[in-house]
Amino acid sequence: MTEPVGGYTHIVIPDTQTKPGVPTAHLEWVGRYIVEHFRDREHVRIIHLGDHWDMPSLSSYDQGRKSMEGRRVAADLEAGNEALDILDAPLRAYNEQQRVNKKKLWLPDKHILMGNHEDRISRAVEADAQLDGLLSLDMVIGKAKDNGWQTHAYLAPVFLDGVGYSHYWANPMTGKPYGGMVLTRLKTIGHSFTMGHQQTFDYAVRFVRDEHGKPLSQHGLVVGACYLHNEAYKGIQGNAHWRGIIVCHEVRRGSYALMQVTLDYLCRRFEGVSLDEYMSKHPLAVDT
Repeated sequence: MTEPVGGYTHIVIPDTQTKPGVPTAHLEWVGRYIVEHFRDREHVRIIHLGDHWDMPSLSSYDQGRKSMEGRRVAADLEAGNEALDILDAPLRAYNEQQRVNKKKLWLPDKHILMGNHEDRISRAVEADAQLDGLLSLDMVIGKAKDNGWQTHAYLAPVFLDGVGYSHYWANPMTGKPYGGMVLTRLKTIGHSFTMGHQQTFDYAVRFVRDEHGKPLSQHGLVVGACYLHNEAYKGIQGNAHWRGIIVCHEVRRGSYALMQVTLDYLCRRFEGVSLDEYMSKHPLAVDT
């Protein structure tokens, strides 16, 4: 396939961590933003970095704790499925209208990664053979595919226009996520990469030469939060982190121009109020 003159546009959706009881209005904002701004464009890719299905009922960290009371696998799956439908609804509505008007549909390239929270399903089945046949990762993969997403296995990198995407990039000696400064990770990994997993926004760029001696930029991006609720395990201070989506323009050979789109911006755009004001009026948006 010939690379488009202006490169591709990558819309990156960090971890959404949906589960029963958490707000999902922001997913509609994200979906509406994508359709409003990009529906007439070709060469657009949407990449969800994983941990969409939070699956708290299968958390090994909370086993035996009071917080596990009332959690149900079926409810977790349903919450994630409904949230994915909310995210996809604006695109689905747009294409339905296009069909009515006998106009061209907009079908962007959509990718969703499996994160460590989806992997809880696989680990639960591995730990308890009685669950085999009753619980499967195919339950979430099937839903994603039904909604038009290409799915990618947990920690299986997918390379798009020179950028490597994975839920996180792991040290091959330990299997644990690389830590430290993103610039250091970028040098270690050796190519442009994007990952979720960590509830932060961290970014670095380095300039190198390609095989022909021409300048080339490599980008490292860590961005892991696209949700409204607070996570109790992170405490009050730990929940003060960046939340939103990323739009990468002119993506080619791993190089791009990055644009942040915060949930605060999306809230102001579609609700007419700041995110703080919105959350103060919606109790479910406070804590879990």
